[in-house]
Amino acid sequence: MIDLYTWTTPNGRKISIMLEELGLPYTAHPIDITKDDQFAPDFLAISPNNKIPAIVDNETGIQMMESGAILLYLADKAGGFVPTEDKARWEMMEWLMFQMASIGPMLGQTHHFHRFNPGKAPYAEDRYINETKRLYGVLDKRLEGREYILDAYSIVDIATWPWIARFEWQGIDLNDYPDVRRWYCHIAQRPAVQRGYAVPKPAGDIPMPG
Repeated sequence: MIDLYTWTTPNGRKISIMLEELGLPYTAHPIDITKDDQFAPDFLAISPNNKIPAIVDNETGIQMMESGAILLYLADKAGGFVPTEDKARWEMMEWLMFQMASIGPMLGQTHHFHRFNPGKAPYAEDRYINETKRLYGVLDKRLEGREYILDAYSIVDIATWPWIARFEWQGIDLNDYPDVRRWYCHIAQRPAVQRGYAVPKPAGDIPMPG
């Protein structure tokens, strides 16, 4: 049994979706970041950077923070959603790092300035909205002629999709990025994605483009 400490954020949903896709048994523990639960001493003992998600694998005794590392750990544990051929595995690492270093941080800043603090810092709003649009363009180009970001559904899709699920928060019209839109809608139909999206509590329907 895996203990998952999480909240209804893109990074949290990466791990609940991955666990659902793998069929691994887990218990979700809500860490309400709107109430500063992430600063509780018990949680800091698992996640010293006071960020969700974090896991404790009661089978191995391993505890982990950082969503990308957790995805790689779970893929290794269960043997799923990562390519095994060397070249394809490094391609997976490349696009996973693209999500971790660009898609997540930059779109997160767009949430901060564009959604939660509009009008307070016009320079920052413009900077992050423009960078968000640029990154959507990179992803759209990558998905041209592809069903998934790699040759098959993988942890890269699982890591990236929850951030795109906040397209409304980012002021993005998915119709401007037709290959991202197709990919996003396709993945949204997966039962494991739908289950994982509702962890640790239901937070409304998966947003869908008009």
